[in-house]
Amino acid sequence: MRKWIAVTAVPLVVIAGAAFLWLRDGQDAPRPATLRSEPTTAHYAPIAARAADPEPLTVAEMFPAGSVTSGQITLMSEGTETLTDCASAVWGSAEDAVAGCTQVLRARYASPDGRVSGQFVIFNLADSAAADRLVAAFGNGGFVRQAPGTPAGFDASRSWAQARALGHYATVSWVAPVGQASQVDLTYPQVAVDSLSLVIQRRLLR
Repeated sequence: MRKWIAVTAVPLVVIAGAAFLWLRDGQDAPRPATLRSEPTTAHYAPIAARAADPEPLTVAEMFPAGSVTSGQITLMSEGTETLTDCASAVWGSAEDAVAGCTQVLRARYASPDGRVSGQFVIFNLADSAAADRLVAAFGNGGFVRQAPGTPAGFDASRSWAQARALGHYATVSWVAPVGQASQVDLTYPQVAVDSLSLVIQRRLLR
């Protein structure tokens, strides 16, 4: 039986930090103030190609509960969706990097007091090389779009994101304070949203 490994909040590769508004088509394209990235590893070799893991992702598989929790922080689900037009979920250089993508699953989360908003996105790509390219693109001229329903006060200029390549999948977890909320610690919200990446571990055992 293959061993599972925990996905932690500690970055392996820091791609970008303290950069947030890039322009696309003359409009502001929000991106996180802090972005951390991880390429795939040999641990995910059994799912390095979609051909070896052909079953599509489902909302029930990826988002089995109505909330995510880390420490004393719980964020409640505010909606999920499945997209087949992967390019519609990204902007900039990431649009080219999603070539061969067959689906995107996306979910929004919020703290009960409304002070933190987050989203989790997973891309189903052809292989691990494609997943690595997409993760690299997120730190070099492109990023995911905000999910429909994201609060107007989502403060990208203070937001954190984690991008990971996990075999032929790429994931992004992105959290931010909402409005002028001060002294918001994003550590536990980020870990809570990013914990959804662990679901992919189950595909290693199929």
